[in-house]
Amino acid sequence: MKVEELDIDEKIGNVRDVLTATQRKRGVLIHAFQSIQKEYNYLPEDVLSELSKKLDIPLVEVYSAASFYKHFYFKPRGKNIVCVCVGTACHVRGAGKVLEKIEETFGIKEGETTADMSLTLETVGCVGCCGLAPVVTVNEEVVGDLSPKKVSEVIQLVERK
Repeated sequence: MKVEELDIDEKIGNVRDVLTATQRKRGVLIHAFQSIQKEYNYLPEDVLSELSKKLDIPLVEVYSAASFYKHFYFKPRGKNIVCVCVGTACHVRGAGKVLEKIEETFGIKEGETTADMSLTLETVGCVGCCGLAPVVTVNEEVVGDLSPKKVSEVIQLVERK
């Protein structure tokens, strides 16, 4: 998304008549973050700076809004996002060992991205598939009933993407 192409009135829609100009500008921040992250897979500092200038909102407020939401990222992420569920059911059924095996296989730790930007490894509190525990998602595709020996299923999913 090119920041200069951001159309505030289009994003706000019919409520623009009841909002002040400042409220309209602040109202498009989430839409802008989503568009930026869709293009770059994270929120680059230089693009957020451009957005701050375009909307005439202090950069610190732009960062404050973006950092409030867990699904916006400030560091580049990999093409594939692998999330290991570490919720109670998954934890009890061996998610820690699955996480260790994935870290060992890809040579990264939780929260890191491979050097070739092919994969980012994260943990999540609960995927909501407790009956399939332990569970991993690869780009939101669920892989359940994992064990360290079955990590090859995760690798195959990543390689297909």
